[in-house]
Amino acid sequence: MSQSPTWNRKDLIDVEPLDRAEIETIFTAALAFKQAMETDNKKQPLLDGRTVVNLFLEPSTRTRLAFEVAANRLSADTITVTSEASSLTKGETLRDTARNMEALKADIIVMRHAASGAPNYLSKVVDIPVINAGDGSHAHPTQALLDAFTLIEKLGPLDGKKITILGDILFSRVARSNIACLQRLGADVTVAGPSTLVPKRFETMGVTVSHQLEAALAKADAVMLLRIQHERQTATHFPSIGEYTSMFGLNKARAKWLKPGAIIMHPGPINRGVEIDSELADSGQSVILQQVTNGIVIRMAVLHLCHCAQHGQSPQLPG
Repeated sequence: MSQSPTWNRKDLIDVEPLDRAEIETIFTAALAFKQAMETDNKKQPLLDGRTVVNLFLEPSTRTRLAFEVAANRLSADTITVTSEASSLTKGETLRDTARNMEALKADIIVMRHAASGAPNYLSKVVDIPVINAGDGSHAHPTQALLDAFTLIEKLGPLDGKKITILGDILFSRVARSNIACLQRLGADVTVAGPSTLVPKRFETMGVTVSHQLEAALAKADAVMLLRIQHERQTATHFPSIGEYTSMFGLNKARAKWLKPGAIIMHPGPINRGVEIDSELADSGQSVILQQVTNGIVIRMAVLHLCHCAQHGQSPQLPG
């Protein structure tokens, strides 16, 4: 084991408060875990005897499974609690649920919740680390971190790189976290899609807003596609799925607008034939499955770093 750079945060609620050095600390740890995983595929003993509770009060596949795999790779015991299987359905408050988990000697809570701000609230209630696995339309920090980590693997340092995020920006926690993370790493970010889902007010975040797909793709080093967040919309923001696809769906013809070497990303779940054609999702330009794999090591890094910060320990990395 080797010692990693210092990390002082017990919780990971959002990317926004992180500086570049902190993001790079996470990437250093993730890279060490990935190299170890590719070399011998053995578990790391760093959370041996610890319990990670995945409190997923909103549906999830990739994020939940990646946190479970990450905790297991660190030798932790894992317990997953869904809203249907919790006493929240009986009227118990979120605070009481979390305090009971702490009393049952949970060491880390990973939380997904439909309400923006819920993980931040929980981090003030319990003394153990709380990691945000997505809250409402607010933030999804580990998704943004794994996306940036994947981009760096493919493109090198992101300073001056042009990244286009295409789709439902208005309701997307992934978009908000990615904008913050990518800008912190020096990238130029464009957000694109219909004006109802990409309003001009996003310019206040320092991004370029585009409603013209060809212009948004032409200079991009990478395009990140987002699905339509129907579950967060209270009104119709475009006439139909078919009309969205006809104007903003990425197909083989429109992919020719991308410059050579540009990569295609998607945080999932993919709506094939809507935001992206299957042929492109499965093409050599796509890094969608690499994103999923990198989600394991990014979450290993976050779990380990936050646990060490709580206990005042120096993170230890393989290698």
